[in-house]
Amino acid sequence: MQTPSLKYLRLLSEKYPSIQAASTAIINCSALLQLPKGTEHFLSDIHGEHEAFQHVVRNGAGSIWRKIEEMFGNSMSQSDRRNLATLIYYPELKTPLMLQSVPDKDAWSRLTLVRLAKFCRSLSAKYRRETVRNFLPKLIAETIEELLYDQEGVEHKAAYYQSQIDTIVSTGSTQTFITCFAELIQRLAVERLHVIGDIYDRGPGAHLILDALMAHHQVDIQWGNHDILWMGAAAGSEACIANVIRTCLRYGNMETLENGYGISLLPLASFALETYKDDPCECFIPRVSAEASFTTQEIRLMAQMQKAVTILQFKLEAQVIKRRPHYQMQDRLLLNKVDYPRGVIELGGVEYSLRDQFYPTIDPGNPDLLTAEELVVVDKLRLSFANSRKLQQHARFLFSAGSLYLVHDGNLLYHGCIAMNDDGTFRSFNVDGQSFAGKAFLDRADRLARQGYFDTDNPAQKQYGMDAMWFLWCAPQSPLFGKEKMATFERYLLDNKTTHSEKRNAYYRLRDTEATSRNILEEFGLDPDTGCIINGHMPVKVMKGERPIKANGKLLVIDGGFSKTYHRDTGIAGYTLISNSRGLLLAAHQPFESTQKAVSEELDIDTETEIIRTHPFRMRVCDTDRGREIQEHIDELQALLHAYREGLIKEHSLGDSFIHGATCTGWTELSSGN
Repeated sequence: MQTPSLKYLRLLSEKYPSIQAASTAIINCSALLQLPKGTEHFLSDIHGEHEAFQHVVRNGAGSIWRKIEEMFGNSMSQSDRRNLATLIYYPELKTPLMLQSVPDKDAWSRLTLVRLAKFCRSLSAKYRRETVRNFLPKLIAETIEELLYDQEGVEHKAAYYQSQIDTIVSTGSTQTFITCFAELIQRLAVERLHVIGDIYDRGPGAHLILDALMAHHQVDIQWGNHDILWMGAAAGSEACIANVIRTCLRYGNMETLENGYGISLLPLASFALETYKDDPCECFIPRVSAEASFTTQEIRLMAQMQKAVTILQFKLEAQVIKRRPHYQMQDRLLLNKVDYPRGVIELGGVEYSLRDQFYPTIDPGNPDLLTAEELVVVDKLRLSFANSRKLQQHARFLFSAGSLYLVHDGNLLYHGCIAMNDDGTFRSFNVDGQSFAGKAFLDRADRLARQGYFDTDNPAQKQYGMDAMWFLWCAPQSPLFGKEKMATFERYLLDNKTTHSEKRNAYYRLRDTEATSRNILEEFGLDPDTGCIINGHMPVKVMKGERPIKANGKLLVIDGGFSKTYHRDTGIAGYTLISNSRGLLLAAHQPFESTQKAVSEELDIDTETEIIRTHPFRMRVCDTDRGREIQEHIDELQALLHAYREGLIKEHSLGDSFIHGATCTGWTELSSGN
């Protein structure tokens, strides 16, 4: 690295104000590099299934159960091990149930606390003590630490530790300490969480998932097409807002929109009731599950609202397409192609009858023009999205923790695709005479999305960015969508299913070949011999023999279908990936029934784990991107130490110099793992 400037070293000395402080930080950071690399968990396409998501995160994709089997397989019954696992996953729910059912509550409490302390001690042995301390609630941290670092075999200590356990029970603190131990185990089991896109839509709890992600100790997100749609809606894109509402209505999934974010649909409902009061809206009947408890009147209202917002969507999208001709989507100006008196549309030289021929808000001479009433509805909806505090919090989090792609430890993470031509070259996108393809295209799109949300000083620039988010949702060249068209119009209004086809980008055929994956890795500056691509977006159809491991192991698809709607096609409920110091493991999960059954009946997700890569040596922190950043910090501290000793920089007040700056600031809180 380049030698830091004296100005930078003076700034660094504010944190490390003495020779001793800098030296101690170097010692701590250098030791940190030798710890095992932390366990990381990759998952994708959660689609609002918050209960299944929470369970997979709580059980560490099965890693906690595997550790229980390893530690207690010979000393506890299968039933007791299941009981312990459920207690770790759901301590706040399981502890009261157990205390009601066991004959001797105090004896059960003491035994459970001892087992949890032993289990937690095994996990924490691979972390610095300061890291573990930072994970603990301050009021009970000291007691937990004493139990964790029990010096077994040391004379006169047994009574000390037993006294702590007895006093926890006698003071009625069992629930507090069991919960603390369980949460610490969950936290130590997985150091970092990678979400490869599509948190939103289909299931009812996207807002709950995002609350959990915001509370997680270390997470990154690669945006999916459903995520960017909600981000665009939060930014104020009217086309994105219409798509969000239409999708929620189509699947009868209003939980996130109404209860999670408090978005008022009353203006839309009033408009739909007035405009389509005598219209059966048969093409817009929502697809609701059999267990949904909607009344006939509610179904009819949702159909009317869905038709109203769908027409709004077509109009608003047409305006974007005309505003941005370089999107090359003129063929999707379908409202212009309709012969309204005859109720037909011509596509590709073929004439098709429309299933619905009642369009009171469309002017055939200017079909994308909004009526005065529609303008009022759109304006009220936009304000409702803008004023939703929770939605805006989640959108800002998605921007701060997320990106279109991530280069991490020599691997490439992204949700959708890298748009390609049939010959395997990267598909270019031209703007004002400048061509973007591959990495350059993703970098530009990422920047434009941020511009669409944050650029409040320049309305034209903000609009450009908001349109870019809609582009990422549904355009043929979008790296998040990856199909030649989004056939929303055809699926609603045309019976001929050949028009419903959404041809995939060539990437989805070419990604099976190792040469393609190597080409992509090189495009992003990665070593194709050691790196791999971790991809989501397209469910792996296991029932049809499809495998998630592609391109001779260079590409891993970890969308097995969290969403219940995909289970009949996939046969499973999702793939997740675990990376630890010893290698990569692919976990295939069976469907999750419910949290209630997981707690009361101790039904864990059945998971099959497959080792797909073993490292030739156990990876340490120094072998990771984080390790390289720590080493850079050590080099800077060495330069500061040299500057102190050469007299280039004076030590600050020495009153607290042996304490202040004694840690490797910024690196100790998430050090090491499994």
